[in-house]
Amino acid sequence: MNMEKYREYLFDTCRRIFAVDSPSGYTTKVMKLICEMAEEMGYSFELTKKGCGIITIPGHREEKTVALSAHVDTLGLMVRSITSDGQLKFTPVGGPLLPTLDGEYCTIYTRSGKTYTGTILSLSPAIHVYADSKSRERDADNMAVRIDEKVKNAEDVKALGIETGDYICIDTKTTITPSGFLKSRFIDDKGSVACLMTILKIMKEEKLVPEYKTKFFISVYEEVGHGASYIPSDISEMLSVDMGCIGEDLSCTEYDVSICAKDSGGPYDYDLTGRLIQLAKDNGLSYAVDIYPFYGSDIGAARAAGNDIKGGLIGPGVHASHGMERTHLEGMENTIRLALLYMGLSLIHI
Repeated sequence: MNMEKYREYLFDTCRRIFAVDSPSGYTTKVMKLICEMAEEMGYSFELTKKGCGIITIPGHREEKTVALSAHVDTLGLMVRSITSDGQLKFTPVGGPLLPTLDGEYCTIYTRSGKTYTGTILSLSPAIHVYADSKSRERDADNMAVRIDEKVKNAEDVKALGIETGDYICIDTKTTITPSGFLKSRFIDDKGSVACLMTILKIMKEEKLVPEYKTKFFISVYEEVGHGASYIPSDISEMLSVDMGCIGEDLSCTEYDVSICAKDSGGPYDYDLTGRLIQLAKDNGLSYAVDIYPFYGSDIGAARAAGNDIKGGLIGPGVHASHGMERTHLEGMENTIRLALLYMGLSLIHI
């Protein structure tokens, strides 16, 4: 399959989606963007009460409905309290790797609609002042947000309209290199959402119809454990498209599509996983089969909620998860190819 004609769309979609802050619970704006993109291509879009998005694609056969899921919610922070000197203490939303946040820029969104910028810092931020500036723990108790406003105390901060419960969104620093690397926070899982939107673009441009009625389920709240706890009742099989893990005791690279056999919630469906492996083999994809020791997905949430589905998990290999992440165009393209094959679409037709 010649993916070159869709690379610009894939990376442009990454830029658009990554530019909209969307930590778990604060996803209305990014879901509006997803809706606009889907409807521009002629696909129907509906929003669940919880805020997840469903894009429905008619298939050649109607005897079952399958789904591909990816989550658009990300990690983030929330204002926990305001210090006496006018800094913001925070609580994590999801599980960001907090030491990597030291020195990162951020945006504070107030419930009144105002926004302010700031920097996430250690409470011992200056090497010329604090003896423990290098050794102090980088955790929620020992870090705070320095606001880019003239504030001297908690009252000054409150006068800006900043309150407990306001979101603190971390700058993504999204960069696409000439060598094909995507560097950014929150490739988990906005990179996979961009892959799904590119699949829609391919199907639209190439006039492709999947074998079965297919629903793309764009979830929110995945990073806090219940993204796909509700799915439409007609779905009998779901493939979660989420980041692949890279590191110790794992074989995946940034150039592969990862197929997960088991994560912390247990094994994925044996037959579906075997089918994905065979499709990757038969079509010459660069792939890896791995077990993720500290990982959960939309499939786990759906199964825990009692949904009677077969579940599988694939995704591009992503380095440094929940920190400053990186993947490569080849890993994303291999993921797109395997997802298309799963939908019954032969790559030779593209």
